[in-house]
Amino acid sequence: MPTEALRGFRDYPPPEAGARSEIRRRMRSAARRGGYSELETPCVESFELYQTKSGEGIAAQAWMFHDKGDRPVALAPETTPSLARVFAARAKSEPLPVKWFTVSKSWRYEEPQAGRTREFVQFNLDILGVPGVEAEADILATTALLLDEVGAEGLYAFRVSDRAIADGLGRRAGARETGPFFRAVDQYRKIPPAEFDSELAAAGVPPDRVEGLRSFFESVGTGVPFSSLEPFLAELSRDGLDASAVEGVDRVRKLFALLDRAGVSDRTVFDPTVVRGIAYYTSSVFEGYAKKGDLRSLFGGGRYDHLIELFGGPPTPAAGIALGDQTLEILLKDAGRWPEGEPPLDTFVAVADPALHGEAIALVQELRRSGVSADCDLLSRNLSRQLKEAARRRSRRALILGLREVASGALVERDLATGAQREVARSAAVRPV
Repeated sequence: MPTEALRGFRDYPPPEAGARSEIRRRMRSAARRGGYSELETPCVESFELYQTKSGEGIAAQAWMFHDKGDRPVALAPETTPSLARVFAARAKSEPLPVKWFTVSKSWRYEEPQAGRTREFVQFNLDILGVPGVEAEADILATTALLLDEVGAEGLYAFRVSDRAIADGLGRRAGARETGPFFRAVDQYRKIPPAEFDSELAAAGVPPDRVEGLRSFFESVGTGVPFSSLEPFLAELSRDGLDASAVEGVDRVRKLFALLDRAGVSDRTVFDPTVVRGIAYYTSSVFEGYAKKGDLRSLFGGGRYDHLIELFGGPPTPAAGIALGDQTLEILLKDAGRWPEGEPPLDTFVAVADPALHGEAIALVQELRRSGVSADCDLLSRNLSRQLKEAARRRSRRALILGLREVASGALVERDLATGAQREVARSAAVRPV
């Protein structure tokens, strides 16, 4: 009988599961404050749903199988196709704009590594029905809010670009095909310079232009900050880009102006090497990255204006972002900001005499109904061990029932942080704090 989880899967016993629950609670709270409503979709969908969005290549990563009706189905590798399916079915009655968030388990059959497991939780923010970069600005500002809420403030930043710019750079450099060129650019920060040059050559960039293109990307460094953005974009527009790419530059300019007003331009840089590997992105693209260490990518998203049509819905502009739980966990743990677990227990009820155990149970239920988290000993331990258990549970206070106090309608309230204690009326101790 196996005693460990399958490779690529993880168990989360307490307090780890409680910490993860607390992270999701904070993220949900931030999303709702941003005006997003929660959408929940199935964990199993028709495999055709993912083929529609990603093509045949999705089969290599999907946990696909045939159900008892011999229909090809799959464990959800992501949420966006399900969201598109739901919206397409409701498009005629759904008021725009739609702002949805999802918290979903996903499964991908890929090689496990740090920050990547075969089962993971993804938190998505999506806006449908907004054609301008106002959607991207709202998504990034809300993402910043929820990251700050979970304790990541100061640990992350955003890289932002527009695929039209990368496309224009490729045409200017003589690349024959957009797909291979995008794949090469997407690998720029992940592979050695010589390998990057080879990727550009494979994309059809002539040898005499490879070095110039690489030099341009090197000039970007870790990204162009808002304070230096306007002169950089102005020079980029003058330097042989076609009209489509210049439109991408204008979108970036407008997006950064909105991000500045939203108060997040201090953590956002322009980086034309960001193209995102997924083909359905149509213009704006962005990713979050760790500001320290190897500047690793944490999550990503962008605009996908044609996806809803693939699922039978009307033409609908859309943008979204997806944050995975594994990279966020590594970021917070490395910084010592991972929660301890579930919120501490407020009250632990202890008894000085075993005969009062029933009274303790009644008091605990009364506290819980009044909105206070409370518990008591279930193992008939002595008072000293009960108080040790209360401390282990990080309780704020202990309410101690003694025969004399109970007879007079009182109990002893002990502050477990200071050790101070006092006798109080039982009715006063039950009031919410």
